[in-house]
Amino acid sequence: MTDQEFDILDELYFVISFQDLMRNLSWSASDILPVLKQLVAKEMVKCIDPQSEEEVTLSVADLDKQYNKILFLATKKGLMEHNSREE
Repeated sequence: MTDQEFDILDELYFVISFQDLMRNLSWSASDILPVLKQLVAKEMVKCIDPQSEEEVTLSVADLDKQYNKILFLATKKGLMEHNSREE
């Protein structure tokens, strides 16, 4: 796990928007989005529809278009990886 992946997962213990993630990390969208896409691809982060509060499956192309409209949450796998890493 990279330092960037670790930092993002550290913010995803609770559901969070992309805007809040940028604010909390003080990173730009162009820094966060590629790492977030990797974490989604590794099934370490899931996407949540803000209206239904249900998990949604998005392709990388969809994620490129929808990242500002959905919420993010670490999966059990992501939390386990995050917690097993020694700082």
